[in-house]
Amino acid sequence: MQALQELVAVLPDAAKDIRLNLGSVLQGGALTGPQRFGVALAVALAARSTRLAAAVQAAAGAELPAATEADAQAAAALMAMNNVYYRFRHMVGKPDYEQLPPRLRMQRLAAPAGDKLDFELFALAVSAVNGCGTCVQAHEKVVTDGGLTTAQVHDAIRIAAVVNAAAVALSWSEQVIPNQPSPNSP
Repeated sequence: MQALQELVAVLPDAAKDIRLNLGSVLQGGALTGPQRFGVALAVALAARSTRLAAAVQAAAGAELPAATEADAQAAAALMAMNNVYYRFRHMVGKPDYEQLPPRLRMQRLAAPAGDKLDFELFALAVSAVNGCGTCVQAHEKVVTDGGLTTAQVHDAIRIAAVVNAAAVALSWSEQVIPNQPSPNSP
């Protein structure tokens, strides 16, 4: 967790709650270590924060097996595509679009590198961050029908929310923010 602690230490005081929450949501809870860190990695990648993703990977260590890491990456990439496509269809709400096949390759959903339910959980977390109601409902149904509890889903979404907030705070904490002294000013 040292890498993650060092990274969040640079967050400004405006993100103090995020600093504190990040450490707590990644420890314990209803999820396994691979599930927690897989969700965190997928969301950090979806938020385009390579710095945060690297810190999550370092903090996870052995709790992030190669297959889980690969599935988190695939979930972030696939949901970047699917969340846009299905969110559009939902927002427009025209039956004509519902009748058209997506014709988008999504084979990884059917054949993840690791655990299928974990992959679906990662996809659910990214979809929640991306605001795709259609995808959130579909992935939530798969994971709960597959045996995950509402407590596990809840923990995954808490992790997603905090990791996304950390990515946002990192993005602006690395820039000079108006009306705030820079770290080098007297």
